[in-house]
Amino acid sequence: MNTTIRHSTPDDIDLILQMYDHSRSVMRADGNSCQWVGYPTRADIEEDIERGVSYIIEGIGTFALVPGVEPTYGYIDHGRWIDTTTPYSTLHRLAALPGTHGVADIAFAFAKEQADHLRVDTHATNRPMRHILENEGFVYCGIIYMPDGGPRDAYEWWRYDCVPADLREYVEKEILPRHEAYDAAHRPNHIRRVIARAMNISQGILIYATAAMHDIGICEGREVHHLASGRIIRADSNLRRWFTEEEIETIAQAAEDHRASATARPRSLLGCIIAEADRDIEPETIVRRTVEYGLSHYPELDREGHWQRTLEHLHEKYAEGGYMKLWMDNSPNAAPLKELRELIKDEPRLRKLFDSMI
Repeated sequence: MNTTIRHSTPDDIDLILQMYDHSRSVMRADGNSCQWVGYPTRADIEEDIERGVSYIIEGIGTFALVPGVEPTYGYIDHGRWIDTTTPYSTLHRLAALPGTHGVADIAFAFAKEQADHLRVDTHATNRPMRHILENEGFVYCGIIYMPDGGPRDAYEWWRYDCVPADLREYVEKEILPRHEAYDAAHRPNHIRRVIARAMNISQGILIYATAAMHDIGICEGREVHHLASGRIIRADSNLRRWFTEEEIETIAQAAEDHRASATARPRSLLGCIIAEADRDIEPETIVRRTVEYGLSHYPELDREGHWQRTLEHLHEKYAEGGYMKLWMDNSPNAAPLKELRELIKDEPRLRKLFDSMI
C-alpha cells in the first residue's frame, strides 16, 4: 500500500475529529464503553499540532507520536517498566476513517522507524488494540493511570538493531507461536519480557536467541523443560543460519541452566543473564502466576486448597531460605525479591491479594 504520512495542520482538525468519532463508535460496538469518553478534544488536536506530534495518514487515519517523558507513565502498578534509562516515544490517539484498514500497521511501522524505544497504553477492554500490540512485539508491563484515575494497560517495544531481521522473523513466526498453547506463565508475553529484560542487561544476538528459546521445551512438561529446551536448541537446524556449533552449545547450556530451582551457578555469563531475566520478580505478578498455575493444573482444589498451595509454593521458592537464587552482582531483582519476601511474611495482606485473584 502506497501511503503518505505527514504532519497534521489546523486544516485537518475537523477530519481528525471525524476519525476520532468513528474509532470511538468502533470501540463502543466492541464493548469498550470506558475509553475515549469526552476525549480526545479539539483542544487536544490543536496542542498536538502545535507541538508537531500529530500525523495524518492520507485518506486513512491519524495518530500522535510524542517523544520524551509521558507524565502518566511516572508511576506503574501491578508491574514495572523494563527499560527506565533510554529515551522513548509514545504512540497516542490512533484513529481511522470509516471503511479503511491497515491504519495501525502503517502507524506502528512509521513509529518504529522514528524511535528505538516505544511505549503505548490502552484500555483493558480495547481487545483489538491489545491484540495489535502483541502482534507488533510489544511487551505488557503493568497498569498506568490517567489524570482522572482511569487505569490503562501499558506496553513497551524496542528495535534491537543488533539482531538480524531474519532471526527476529524466525522468532516471531516460528518460536513465539508455539507458546500460545502453554500455561499462562509461559506464553509469548513472558518470552518477550525475558528477551527485553535480557537485552536490557546486555545487547547481543546470542542473548536474544537464548532468551527467545529458553522455555521452548515446556511442551515436554514443566519439570524437565530446561533439559528439553537444550535438546531442542541443539537439534534446531535453523539456528545454524546465524550461529556456530560452539555458539549453539552455549545457547543450549544457558537454557538448561536458567531454571530457578537450579542449585549450581550457570556455566556461562550468558546463562547468568538468562536466569536473571527469567526471574522477573514483581511481587503481585509472582502471586498471580502462582494462583493461575494452581487453577490450571489443580482444578480439583477448593478455594482453601488453592490458598494453601499458593502459600506453600511461595515459601518454598521465594521466602528466606527458598530455592530462588540470584546469580548476578547488583541484581535488578534484589529489591523486588526483598519486597516479595516482606509480602510473604505479611500473611493477612497476602491473603487479601490472593482473594482478589480467585
